[in-house]
Amino acid sequence: MGANSRSGSSMPLLNPIRQLAFIFAYMALDWASYLHPLHGLNITLWNPAPALGLVLWMAFGRTMAIPWFVAIMAGDFFIRGMPASLPMTCVLSVFLTLGYGAIGECLRRKFSDGQVFDDRIGLVTWLGLVGGGALANSLVYIGLLSLADLLPESERLEGLSRFWVGDCVGILVCMPILWMLLTRAGRAKLGGALNTWETAGYAGLAFVMLWVTFGAGPTAEFQYFYFLFPPVIWAAARQGLPGAAASAFLMQAGIILAVEHLNLVAVTVLEFQMLATVLALVGFFIGVVVDEQGLAAEKLRQSLNLAAAGEMAAALAHELNQPMTALAAYGNACQYLLEHGESGPPLRDAIQRMVSESTRAAEVLRRVRDFFRTGATRLELIEIGSIIAAAASRFAEAASRDGIILEVAPGPDIVRVDRLQIEVVLRNLLANAFDALASHPGGERRIGVSVEPGAGHCLIVTVRDSGDGLSASAIGKLFEPFFSTKSSGLGLGLVISRALIEAHGGQLWAEAGKNGIFRFSLPARDDGKNDAET
Repeated sequence: MGANSRSGSSMPLLNPIRQLAFIFAYMALDWASYLHPLHGLNITLWNPAPALGLVLWMAFGRTMAIPWFVAIMAGDFFIRGMPASLPMTCVLSVFLTLGYGAIGECLRRKFSDGQVFDDRIGLVTWLGLVGGGALANSLVYIGLLSLADLLPESERLEGLSRFWVGDCVGILVCMPILWMLLTRAGRAKLGGALNTWETAGYAGLAFVMLWVTFGAGPTAEFQYFYFLFPPVIWAAARQGLPGAAASAFLMQAGIILAVEHLNLVAVTVLEFQMLATVLALVGFFIGVVVDEQGLAAEKLRQSLNLAAAGEMAAALAHELNQPMTALAAYGNACQYLLEHGESGPPLRDAIQRMVSESTRAAEVLRRVRDFFRTGATRLELIEIGSIIAAAASRFAEAASRDGIILEVAPGPDIVRVDRLQIEVVLRNLLANAFDALASHPGGERRIGVSVEPGAGHCLIVTVRDSGDGLSASAIGKLFEPFFSTKSSGLGLGLVISRALIEAHGGQLWAEAGKNGIFRFSLPARDDGKNDAET
């Protein structure tokens, strides 16, 4: 999830109007979260304001120090009524600013590319920096309060735990959603994920689960807290981190409102906040895993497209070879006729043939382009034998050179297929058969392609070689992307071939045995249908 953060000595500046907006927004969050304060100090069980400061520190660096100091001072003056003297308030504000700034600077340097919540490593690193930094900041703050006798000795441990938990809960729950709201890429991702009916669904479920959890009042002692997990898990599993961040924030706000409405005691609120943190973290980890899987799937699709492009390019070169050769021949003929003063029917016939061949070449290019743009297939009625013969002809020279008997059984059956794509499949299977025989030099070396009728009005095409066969365990992995038994293979040929066959309504599979056997099915001719591009 990219951001505009940059490291180095040159840092962007936050203009005065935005600095004032930050101060007022920080104070608003400070006021909204000033719940169950300890001795009127800045020690509460939910402190989301630092999350806003950290997000902006990551974007603008040390230039945020002064407005952040002003915001903390203003909170002590207007919200908490100056619980300490003015000098002590200034000291406390300075140390809080330095502490939060240190966390922000660590985050800024660690995530200089802005990729904070894009993977599990980044998420764990962020958790460690925030949790450890908040603990160090809490130790310094509580120590200063103790030195100034603003916190009784008997309550210092409680104050430390409440301040640390409050900061951790506020930052961990609010920073992801604020990060997305305050960055362009984040807003686009958040808007795309949340602009669905499911968002309303899990928001409604969250409301119901909050009512179930808190409906029994303080006497329930949060025994139904586990009801709060389904909305967060739903959002994270379906929408990734944007859904997890939005649902965790929504749930946290609901918990705070319920706590205030029921007037729960601070100890109970502390337990609720710790559980709420766990709830948010579960959602974040699920969301990040979902995002990682989505990114991996997208990269896989791109890899498959590139591999398919290579396969189709080879088929395209084969398809274009004949019309280009014919164009060259007719061009030479035209040149010969013109040199000999011919301008009659022979010249016009040669020109017409050139036009025809160029049209044929353009049609091949269009079909390949349409396939990569939309997955379209150009279906035509054609003899399966002619497709097999065209694919096998590419291997005739290699078979003769390597002493391999290549047998192609005639197949007069008519199929409705995209000839170019089925030829790609056959070329892949034949190439695999030749590779299998390369490591099997002994005995008779034979490759055969045959066609036979299958069940349910379909044809079965079989490519068989006399090399070592496949085991059942190998077949189980054979059609997985990037799995290859060849050291130089990418492991995508069979994946692409299966996708092309399935696009025609057929199936591609391998059979275990002493020799290599691959089969694929194709729907046979159906005279009730017209040729069409699908």
